[in-house]
Amino acid sequence: MTRPRRGDAALLDGWGVAATAAGNALEFYDFIAYGTFAVYIGRAFFPSGSPLTSLLLSLATFGVGFLTRPLGGLWIGAYADRAGRRPALTLTIALMAAGTLALVLTPSYSTIGPAAPVILVLARLAQGFALGGEVGPATAVLLECAPLGRRGEFVSWQGITQGGAVLAAGLVGFGLAQALSAEQLAAWGWRLPFALGLLIVPIGLYIRRRLPETLEVTGVHGSAAVLRNLWKDHGTTLVLAVLIIMSLTISTYVNNYMTTYALTTLRMSASQAMAASVGNGASMMIAALVSGRLCDRYGRKFVMIIPRIALLAAVYPAFLLLLHRTTPMMLVLVTVFLQLIGGLSGTAALTALAEAFPNRTRSSALAVTYAIAVAVFGGTAQFIVTWLLSVTGDRAAPAYYVMVTSGISLWAMFRLTRTRPGRSSEPTHPHQMALDRRQSGTVQQAEQTAEPSVADQ
Repeated sequence: MTRPRRGDAALLDGWGVAATAAGNALEFYDFIAYGTFAVYIGRAFFPSGSPLTSLLLSLATFGVGFLTRPLGGLWIGAYADRAGRRPALTLTIALMAAGTLALVLTPSYSTIGPAAPVILVLARLAQGFALGGEVGPATAVLLECAPLGRRGEFVSWQGITQGGAVLAAGLVGFGLAQALSAEQLAAWGWRLPFALGLLIVPIGLYIRRRLPETLEVTGVHGSAAVLRNLWKDHGTTLVLAVLIIMSLTISTYVNNYMTTYALTTLRMSASQAMAASVGNGASMMIAALVSGRLCDRYGRKFVMIIPRIALLAAVYPAFLLLLHRTTPMMLVLVTVFLQLIGGLSGTAALTALAEAFPNRTRSSALAVTYAIAVAVFGGTAQFIVTWLLSVTGDRAAPAYYVMVTSGISLWAMFRLTRTRPGRSSEPTHPHQMALDRRQSGTVQQAEQTAEPSVADQ
């Protein structure tokens, strides 16, 4: 059995969270920044007589990055269940850095012609592959490093760092919109956020190389065997997981789209539109933290279902309110409100899904289901929303998409509670178990290291 490098469980917790948070935030920052600056990237790489055509081509390229997410989830997720979490997470941050560097250095279409969008697509494919393999190992580490009774709180760092990435991208975008003219922002200013992200890569690599290894047994199965066993033993849960993550990712990317929505549909200025990203990121962090603590206290089922029902009921009225009173403040308030109620179910759902799979296949299961759901639904969300707005002429069209997919995911959430009867047989990481036993001082407390299963919650 692989053990942490040090004998202190507090160090295990600290390095596990730090290593996961640093790399996760960087990778999601790079990926989300593309969506924030999609309008300007479209003009640089896909010049057209129609602004809508340039935007659609840019968003289609944003979606290209999702095509390789399932491949990254399959390969890197299985690699993390075979070789360990640490080498897998070190690989993902290196690949993301390579894709981002290409994005920063590639000249525009006016300079090198058709080669520019080709290089851009290849960079997006590399980033998608890396991010597809990031979520599974990262979430597994957070869950497996968690002390007794705090799994939801630790897994919440997955959402906190994603929210931090959105917030950082929004703050950088807002600052650039204030400091640069529209011409400067379109010509070269949009490259600066990606260049800033590259500065953090050395720190992320350093921390991840010192990540505690939480895979219990390494090198037992090849990647193909891991995936075969995963589908054979957990096929139904995999399908339910994809449907649950579907609504989480669609509501997230629709909220991320609010900057583009403000620019193109509401006709706001760049600085006003970027404020939506700032509010979105801050509320995502708050929602993730609150969700993690609530699901540790009240159970996964309650916390992942009730907010999703609230979002289904509130999203359409929220868009109508924004369209009736189109101001920068209302844009921020609606974005924050939708992210708060939608994000509250995120950590609880991710924790429940992580607990539904054993240590030996957890990384693969989470990586594959997350990558497939995000590739199919997240990668197309902004394109579909833009298309719906154009075809229907209904400026509230994004709300319909969120409502339909939330209804499907609610069905899967209710079904998930019946897929794993009894109590979880897997406790937290063995080293953390030992500390919990020492702190508890009784055999009875030591026997309660297993968290309740999804059915019990």
